[in-house]
Amino acid sequence: MAFSCSQAPYLSPAIPFSGTIQGGLQDGLQITVNGTVLSSSGSRFAVNFQTGFSGNDIAFHFNPRFEDGGYVVCNTRQNGSWGPEERKMHMPLQKGMPFDLCFLVQSSDFKPPGVRPANPAPITQTVIHTVQSAPGQMFSTPALPPMMYPHPAYPMPFVTTIPGGLYPSKSITLSGTVLPSAQRFHINLCSGSHIAFHLNPRFDENAVVRNTQINNCWGSEERSLPRKMPFVRGQSFSVWILCDAHCLKVAVDGQHLFEYYHRLRNLPAINKLEVGGDIQLTHVQT
Repeated sequence: MAFSCSQAPYLSPAIPFSGTIQGGLQDGLQITVNGTVLSSSGSRFAVNFQTGFSGNDIAFHFNPRFEDGGYVVCNTRQNGSWGPEERKMHMPLQKGMPFDLCFLVQSSDFKPPGVRPANPAPITQTVIHTVQSAPGQMFSTPALPPMMYPHPAYPMPFVTTIPGGLYPSKSITLSGTVLPSAQRFHINLCSGSHIAFHLNPRFDENAVVRNTQINNCWGSEERSLPRKMPFVRGQSFSVWILCDAHCLKVAVDGQHLFEYYHRLRNLPAINKLEVGGDIQLTHVQT
């Protein structure tokens, strides 16, 4: 199977930093920034996507500000003039703590589907990682380069390895489209013959079922959701699975959906991904 390529990351660059995005911004481009907010220097920082190095033309200005309770400013600058600000009155980052930012470029807008504090342990350096792919990537780590697969659709069912297995801060992302007549599909994270995590949207039951199978026996199902069914027949979706020390955190289309506490605790042994059912799969990153 062929693999798509990603631009080599910038490791521990000096700040302020300016770097080239090979090929420019394109639909589906994803850029991940890992770093640490300084606790003693200033009250804001910015990530800019711009033309050239003058700063006069900034397509997207992402500006977390820690004053007044914390908020994020988004804006565009053209010919040296700022447009109207968009303010997000929520601050997901903390001073003195590491963070992960992921920016997804789409034809109509920018999305930061991954804006979150990071687990302090594995983040030892600033990493700026650029990936050209279909929508979905949320996180990358310098230790193990993510494994990526091509666009468009894959043969189903789809099975692949998870390099290094699971560990805190490891993430897996998938994108696809639900078939118009879909009944069910599943995403499994497997450990040998066991299914450590079974994610099973069921359109015939209007439910998203989660479970674990050990020695061919299913455990107790989890079905509760904080909001309505996020998957829709005939529509595209993006799933992000983030491994934490105690649980898996799952987001759909950039919105947190649920947490699933580990039932199999040997995380590195969970090293296989299976996807099947009534979807067209267009992007996988493990």
